[in-house]
Amino acid sequence: MADVKRLAIAAIAAVALGVVAAQAHRQVPVGPPAPIGPLPSSRQLQWQDLEFYGFLHFGINTFTDKEWGDGDESESLFDPSALDARQWARVARDAGMKGLIITAKHHDGFCLWPSRLTEHSVKRSPWKAGHGDVLRELATACREYGLKLGVYLSPWDRNHPDYGTPDYLAYYRSQLRELMTGYGPLFEVWFDGANGGDGFYGGARETRRIDGRTYYDWPATWSLVRQLQPGAVMFSDAGPDARWVGNEKGVAFEMSWYGLDSGRTYPGDPAYARDLAHGRADGSDWVPPEVDVSIRPGWFYHQAEDAKVKTVDQLMTIYEQSVGRGANLLLNVPPAKSGLIADVDAERLRAFRSAVDAAFRVDLARRATASATSVRGGLSAYGAGRVNDGRADTYWAADDGVASASVTLAFPKPTAFERVVLQEFLALGQRVERWTVEAERDGSWTVVAEGTTIGHKRIVRCGPLTASRIRVNILSARACPALATVSVY
Repeated sequence: MADVKRLAIAAIAAVALGVVAAQAHRQVPVGPPAPIGPLPSSRQLQWQDLEFYGFLHFGINTFTDKEWGDGDESESLFDPSALDARQWARVARDAGMKGLIITAKHHDGFCLWPSRLTEHSVKRSPWKAGHGDVLRELATACREYGLKLGVYLSPWDRNHPDYGTPDYLAYYRSQLRELMTGYGPLFEVWFDGANGGDGFYGGARETRRIDGRTYYDWPATWSLVRQLQPGAVMFSDAGPDARWVGNEKGVAFEMSWYGLDSGRTYPGDPAYARDLAHGRADGSDWVPPEVDVSIRPGWFYHQAEDAKVKTVDQLMTIYEQSVGRGANLLLNVPPAKSGLIADVDAERLRAFRSAVDAAFRVDLARRATASATSVRGGLSAYGAGRVNDGRADTYWAADDGVASASVTLAFPKPTAFERVVLQEFLALGQRVERWTVEAERDGSWTVVAEGTTIGHKRIVRCGPLTASRIRVNILSARACPALATVSVY
């Protein structure tokens, strides 16, 4: 009987141990990493995926050979003999741009659409006998060529007699309403920081100063845009959706955070470029940078600058220091007096597109086998192979509490390359603080690049060189890293 009891107890113990062991090996469900910091809206994520689009500075200044008009120019000056918005759109499409933003009204106050609110517009010009509408033609052309449309409406108006008074704000917002409701969906609305000075002002010919922080009551204006164009990203020094990079050279910051305390600044804030343009890791609002730069020395077309159009090499450098540093690139290509983009600009853009296509045509990472030092919960859903699966909606993630980890790509044979492209999964916030890229050559690892933030995209020039494996080391992160892409070109 004692032996029977001992056998029964042993059996029970074995079952119990089996249950414990089964529970210990049972895979506990692991969810995605918790988001950190400010997060992007869906409109901001869609905007960042555009990466590259065009600026069209066109208007009275095109015909006076100026950069800033005074506001007293005659409407009769505006007479583009061969204006063809389809040519603009075709050039933009061929350049790889995803949209076009036009100066619907610059500081001189002249409107490229027949605004009901002023006579200082195309309706008083000889172009199409006063029946033309540049915005209408561009909107139609963008739809035809698969481009998105955006508008720039200068807050400063050197023509309007009420500028500087509350009455002007009603006028400005009414003009915005015309643009927001008359031309279909807009992807971006661009507010610059020009805040008053000398002007015609309806014949007063005086200097008018305003308090840029308070005069425009920007929250009310932003609310109007949000109501009428909920999908549009709004740009200014203060956002609320995208911010100025702080220069017009085509260069984003080496370390760039998407966080910004937008309430601390305003469009035209003189301290912005010095103190805030690089963003803040602990900022309360998600406001990513946009790089605005012109293909020419000036923003409007000047025939004297035909020999000064940026070279392909210059444009490639701009691309890699803007898009390649996590910012969007807004490249200005100003139409000439004829109403056409000049041949030299169009040819340069086509050559630039060919150079970009050649540099990024084949992702060599797709041929590699990926591994990682940490995989979230050991699950394939967050596995290393997510970084080179060719999809932007998947990502590799480390376990919680892991602030430093590595992903290695092993090639089938030694592979020559020049660039590595890194992308974070931004829906979870911006996380990476410091990284390196190493290459294994002849069995030895060498650091070939290093940096700080990654964000939407980081293009790393580290070649030409040949390696059997490359390793991306996340040395420091605000939370467990989440990388969507490691590409090799």
